[in-house]
Order: sequence, then structure tokens, then C-alpha cells
Amino acid sequence: VEVYYGNHIFILMLIQKSDRYPLPNVALKGEATQSSTLSFATASKAIDGRRISFYSDGFCSHTAEDETDPWWRVDLQRSFTVTAVKVTNRGDCCAERLDGAEIRIGNSLENNGNNNPRCGIIESLAGTPTYTFHCNEMEGRYINVFIPAPLRVLTLCEVEVFAPLPGIAVLSSGICGSCLFFFVFFI
Repeated sequence: VEVYYGNHIFILMLIQKSDRYPLPNVALKGEATQSSTLSFATASKAIDGRRISFYSDGFCSHTAEDETDPWWRVDLQRSFTVTAVKVTNRGDCCAERLDGAEIRIGNSLENNGNNNPRCGIIESLAGTPTYTFHCNEMEGRYINVFIPAPLRVLTLCEVEVFAPLPGIAVLSSGICGSCLFFFVFFI
């Protein structure tokens, strides 16, 4: 539906939600950092767009061994309404290392961003290297994965952050829960 109002055009589209029309992974254009780095496993490896879960292939981030409260963060460069965060853990070994990690989303860098509101806690990703955490449209520029414990290591093979792009309003229709989305474009 197109509506003309003065010099503006409003376009309303109703789209069935499915994997064919996913929200974009806004982490791909972000800047990643972490509390420490082991060897070549920089923070940016976790936002390179590859869900390769074998550390030896060189596509995973990794903090130093036996660190207290290790963390990883992506700066999305602006605040987004985050609907989901998808985390890919190591698939070659050590899946339990990520147990107890918290996903935090917000606009504060207090305590390196680890004090922002929590989207979820990783209980266990053993056997399922990639898992999606639904964040109920949390607002934030910074996405953290944080293990609040001593003598831990944090390895992430991919972190994807799904949110609508600027200029697109996403509203649940209320007709059938989350199965439909309205996209409104302002031209």
C-alpha cells in the first residue's frame, strides 16, 4: 500500500515471517573487542560471517586461559532494537566452557558493558554448536558475552545479532502473534 502525503511516500508491506525473509545480521558491520586474546584468535573472528566451529580452522575468538570474568563485545556503532542473538560455540571440543555465559545488551560501557540488561544465559550448547537467544526487542549498541566466574576461558566461533535496519519500523501485527510483520518505509 502506498500513501502520498505532501512530498513523502509511505509504503506499507505485510510480509510473512520465515527464514526466507530474515532480519539482517547487524554485527557484521560492528567492531569487536574482548578482555584478552590468545594467539591469533582476535575478537573480530566471531563476527566474520562464518559459523565454522573448529578452533584450529582459525575462525574463532579466544581469550587467555584461566581469566577471571572473561568477556567479548561487539559495538554495533549505533543502538538497534535487537530481536535475537545467535551464538556458535566450539564444535571440536570444550563446549562446556561457554556454560554460564551471559548475553548482555545495552548502551552502557560500565564494567566493559557487562552490567547491561541480560538477554539470556547459555546453559549448555553441547551437541548444538549454534543456538539462538530471543531478546524481545532489547535496545542496545553493545552486545556482550560474559562469563562471571574465575579461571575461565571464552571462545566464540560466531555471534550474529539480528535487528531491523534504520528507517524500517517492525511491528507485531497482533493478528497471529509473531508470524507477521509490518514494514513501513518512509521515502
